[in-house]
Amino acid sequence: MTKQEKHEIVKNLLAKLNENNIFYLADISELDAETSTKLRRMAFKRDVSLNVVKNTLLRKALEAAEGSYEEFYDVLKGNTSILFSEVGNAPAKLIQEFRKKNKKPILKGAYIEEAIFIGDDKIDTLAQIKSKEELIGDIITLLQSPAKNVLSALQSGGSTIAGLVQTLSEKKA
Repeated sequence: MTKQEKHEIVKNLLAKLNENNIFYLADISELDAETSTKLRRMAFKRDVSLNVVKNTLLRKALEAAEGSYEEFYDVLKGNTSILFSEVGNAPAKLIQEFRKKNKKPILKGAYIEEAIFIGDDKIDTLAQIKSKEELIGDIITLLQSPAKNVLSALQSGGSTIAGLVQTLSEKKA
């Protein structure tokens, strides 16, 4: 690989790192071509971009990127793949599902909206993170609940008051 090719790879990685608030680093070594292709297909179906990268080039991109990524430098050993996604838990769920039949990929680290997670033991935590859409749905449900309770109370109270007035008027007559 020429120096110019390496520079282009670092430039492209840097652009992706600056564009995305979510990326995962994983080890997919020891996967044969067929298994690796299955993983790539699963990733594509879930809108997760999977690329194998050289550690030295990734480190240069991380050093030049906006943000603080020093914690990742220690995990840049051996085979490294980078997974980009728009949804914070999508790569973690992908890894979990794929590992039901395979030993790999192993999570090295993840960056989600300024939070850094290091180590494969964080995979369950990352898979449980709610997506932006799920959080918005939860907030809307929470906001609607009190309003529904108030409307329900007012409506039932109105019929109670109307019933009370009617009963009182009937007693007078």
